[in-house]
Amino acid sequence: MTSHHAVTGVSPESISASGRSSEKLSLPSLQSKMKCDPEGYESELALIYSQFKSSLELFEQQAALNFTSISGIGTDPSVSKDLGDRASFLAHVTPFYPKHLSEFPKQLADLLRSSAASLPSGLRGHVAQALILLINRKIVDIGETLALFVELQTLGDRNLRKLAFSHVVHSIRKMNQKHKNEANNRALQNIIFSMLQQEDEAKAKRALITLCELHRRKVWFDERTANAICTACFHSSSRIMIAALSFLLDYEKIEEDDESDASSSEDEMTPQSQVVLSKESVYKAHHKGTASSKKKKKAKLQRAIRSMKKQQRLSSERTTSNYYSPLNHLKDPQGFVEKLFSRLKDPKSDQKFEVDPFTFSL
Repeated sequence: MTSHHAVTGVSPESISASGRSSEKLSLPSLQSKMKCDPEGYESELALIYSQFKSSLELFEQQAALNFTSISGIGTDPSVSKDLGDRASFLAHVTPFYPKHLSEFPKQLADLLRSSAASLPSGLRGHVAQALILLINRKIVDIGETLALFVELQTLGDRNLRKLAFSHVVHSIRKMNQKHKNEANNRALQNIIFSMLQQEDEAKAKRALITLCELHRRKVWFDERTANAICTACFHSSSRIMIAALSFLLDYEKIEEDDESDASSSEDEMTPQSQVVLSKESVYKAHHKGTASSKKKKKAKLQRAIRSMKKQQRLSSERTTSNYYSPLNHLKDPQGFVEKLFSRLKDPKSDQKFEVDPFTFSL
């Protein structure tokens, strides 16, 4: 059916249609109307989708030419916002226009795969959120984008890392809430296991963190996951090896907000000590010093409180009968220990001194 609303103009803020030339519709308003009357707004959809593809082509050309930015485009916040707004808009109306927007999900994923590192941070986040929306609505299968969302966590964008990590963990937890589909789980596990074995330290680290979190939450609480975590103890990167040993020994949980890349190996090897809060420290944080110093003291208190809660939770987990280390699932514990000590005794290894304490504790 041909739309009876001929579009006369579109701006990032509004859109006007024939028959309603005096009515300016914002994208959220138009989105609501399109959901109620999809056929009546096909021409508006076509125009917005065309604008999205035009902007998308410019950014893809930027990546193809290996530029860090396109003058007037990559650095123009209004252009980035325009593309991000349209990506979000189209993601919301995709269920109502499956044929018109059949290529849209792939275009989002391809943009992130090819250009995520060079996109402005805000736009990168909007595109990722739009793709997550399509995955949550089962328009895109999580298996098609799992590796992508793990890779997005390695770009040094803290907000994107938290978003991508949360999405991966939440999606896999959700698909296992009512019943476990072993075939689907195995397919997703194979993707993460493969990334864990890569030489790329950043990707392997994020894959390990994902596995540890899903194991800790008892989502992937099986032998395959446990043995994959244990196998990470033999990764060529000492950081990965130490992180895996740390998790197995429970010195520290590898959590999403892990900042070990910025910390020293000594910090990684040291168990967290119990933090004691005093009335004096609380009083000073709120009443002593300048505004800046009080802000820092309050932040320090919050970190201490989070640390105490974390230690209490871990202590509670360890005292329950449901707590199991991945080591409990090892198929060949003796072989694992022998291989670990064999690597430690290797004269060519440059990891001997920093890994020693973990290995002997194990």
